[in-house]
Amino acid sequence: MRMLRERDVWLVGTSDQATHTFHQVDARRPMAWVMGAEGEGMRRLTRETCDELVSIPMMGAVESLNVSVASAVCLYETLRQRSQT
Repeated sequence: MRMLRERDVWLVGTSDQATHTFHQVDARRPMAWVMGAEGEGMRRLTRETCDELVSIPMMGAVESLNVSVASAVCLYETLRQRSQT
């Protein structure tokens, strides 16, 4: 993460405690998604190193996504935004 930050890459972490959603991230700029571990989430220092924290809205009875699904959702949003240019 330190190397990415030194290269001006925006670090976006996923958290169920974030104040806004992943749809609000400008994924057209140089950025990297930071995902937490399944069950435990992101460690405090990792969370504090992120430039921004976002959530993935859940519908219905779903409380959380496993890390592979959450990664796919975030990467799809990145692709969607970058293909609109």
